Amino acid sequence: MENAIETTSSFSFDSSSYLSKGPSSHRVPFPDVPEPGVNLENLSLSKLSGNLERLLLDGEYDYSDAEIVVEGIPVGVHRCILAARSQFFHELFMKVDGNSTSGDKPRYLMSDLMPYGGVGYEAFNVFLHYLYTGKHKSSPPEVSQCVYGACAHDACRPAINYAVELMYASATFQMKELVLLFQRRLLSFIDKALDEDVIPIAMAAFHCQLDQLLSHCIERLVRSDLDSVCIDKELPHEISSKVKLLRKKSLEEAESSVEEEDPVREKRMSRIHKALESDDVELVRLLLSESNFTLDDAHALHYAVSYCDPKVVKEVLALGLADLNLRNSRGYTVLHVAARRKESSILVALLAKGARASETTMDGRNAVSIWRSLTRPKDYNANTKQGQESNKDRICIEILEREMRRTSISANMSMISPDLNMKPDDLEDRVAFARLFFPAEARLAKDMANADSTSTYTGLPASKSKGSSGDTREVDLNETTSAQDKRLQLRLQELRKTVEMGRRYFPHCSEVLDKFLDDDVPDALYLDKGTPAEQKTKKMRFLELKEDVQMAFNKDMEKNRSVLSSSSSFSSSPKRGGTRKAWSKR
Repeated sequence: MENAIETTSSFSFDSSSYLSKGPSSHRVPFPDVPEPGVNLENLSLSKLSGNLERLLLDGEYDYSDAEIVVEGIPVGVHRCILAARSQFFHELFMKVDGNSTSGDKPRYLMSDLMPYGGVGYEAFNVFLHYLYTGKHKSSPPEVSQCVYGACAHDACRPAINYAVELMYASATFQMKELVLLFQRRLLSFIDKALDEDVIPIAMAAFHCQLDQLLSHCIERLVRSDLDSVCIDKELPHEISSKVKLLRKKSLEEAESSVEEEDPVREKRMSRIHKALESDDVELVRLLLSESNFTLDDAHALHYAVSYCDPKVVKEVLALGLADLNLRNSRGYTVLHVAARRKESSILVALLAKGARASETTMDGRNAVSIWRSLTRPKDYNANTKQGQESNKDRICIEILEREMRRTSISANMSMISPDLNMKPDDLEDRVAFARLFFPAEARLAKDMANADSTSTYTGLPASKSKGSSGDTREVDLNETTSAQDKRLQLRLQELRKTVEMGRRYFPHCSEVLDKFLDDDVPDALYLDKGTPAEQKTKKMRFLELKEDVQMAFNKDMEKNRSVLSSSSSFSSSPKRGGTRKAWSKR
């Protein structure tokens, strides 16, 4: 016994010391001895945290026994860890999982676990990191910032949405310490955020039953310039009624001389808005004819752009009765509202009708800066494979920036004039190949032109919607000569307008198509003609051409984006927080 003690005491406690007995393969190194004064408990917890972090970061340590699918991506988790850390997961894993079979990992959908809101892939991984390690991970900039260069990212919409996602995850999965943390973070946003960006914070506070946070949101909404229509449409009745009641009380206490609402006007406006919601533009026309009330009086186009189907917006535009650059009580044009909604078809419809992209809000923002401030780097920089649809956020931002740079309509018309005299077959070919090589851009150009592209090529699907005039090469034996002439003329107008819009808003794509159609006549690309061997050869040639064109287009667009990135905006930095003007009615 004494010999054993002497032997042990003679060892040097450093990382190079080994047990003296046994084969060399079984020798075990002693751990490093901490410096004097180091807290052993903290050191042990730090090492435990680092070891558990390996389960998340190192694929070699993937021993997960369940999966949670977030945004279509399965995330491996360890039920024992989640159950020990969260009562929610403890109760969830106790239930019999009907979605898995014997031997398979149980799989859970995040959409099924979250009763309100949602949580993205990056936010969930940050949340998991805390569960495993007890440490707070920094916010990933690709989902917690916007792509507006003048933004400080201290209260932009992506920053708010990211914090809201983590709040929903923390509250749903019953992590009280995280709820307190993200409640403080959301409280810090309230006074700096734009009025409309307070709404998602209020919704999170309402659903997560955070009274303090909700109270601050309501106070800010009372002071905001959001109109009553927005308050009613975008907030639950419990919140909207409190906001309107407090606004009324505030005015009474201040003995304000604000003009009272005209009940007749409010009733007419409400009827028009309800008709728009019901997709009944004919009823809107009827309501307008029965009184001297106008679309602009009801801010009908603002309402349609905010809350209605894009088809309804186009039908309202077709009436030709609304001022495209009219401002609402907040100083927003319909293009500003469209940029906040981020619906590409509405954006291009407004631009095609003459909406001015250069118009700014009262705090100096224009449509492109609004769209940028709502767009995450993850979405803006998302890569697309060759032949697939391009990034819609990037396309719409580039459309707006190009429209800002456009000097005059006549300059663009001179650029597109050669195509106006193209033969019908050449126009059909051009539109068909545009749809093939640049599907997203071609669809937007078609929407601007209110046209419907078709093609006779196998593999180039025709999209013949109701009311389309059809391909100029189609022949209907039952048609009269006059009806056929009328149909062909209408089709030619659609094709020319589509090409015109494509040249105006997508000049790089148009240049690529010019070169392709000039250098390689597409007659050889009737893929369904010839012997099987000839068809196979044509398809191979077709794929080669497609790849060549896409590579040329990518190079061209990369040069364009380097120019665009040097100028992040066309207006001054947006003003957030501070003193807001008093709320007003439409």
